[in-house]
Amino acid sequence: MNDKTVALIRAFINDRDWEQFHTPANLAKSIAIEAAELLECFQWNETDYDLEHVKEELADAMVYCQNMLDSLGLDADEIVTAKMAKNAAKYPVEKARGNSRKYSEL
Repeated sequence: MNDKTVALIRAFINDRDWEQFHTPANLAKSIAIEAAELLECFQWNETDYDLEHVKEELADAMVYCQNMLDSLGLDADEIVTAKMAKNAAKYPVEKARGNSRKYSEL
């Protein structure tokens, strides 16, 4: 997310004094709940879904992820870059390209 969007999220939370509720455990639960609501958009049909509803649920999950980053003092770019480096080592292109198997099965 860009700085303007992150500032918008932070202002929304600050204006409502909700930081007090944003423990890592509460935020992890909220992320899981919103991810489940996103999945529900595809529950009975994987091709005929309401894109607006998908966008709303995806946005909710992303907002909670940003709140968790803030709660833990983490930087999204840093943790994603570190994880992608680990993923690249686990899934080398020559073994993983076009293959959906787990890294332990490559």
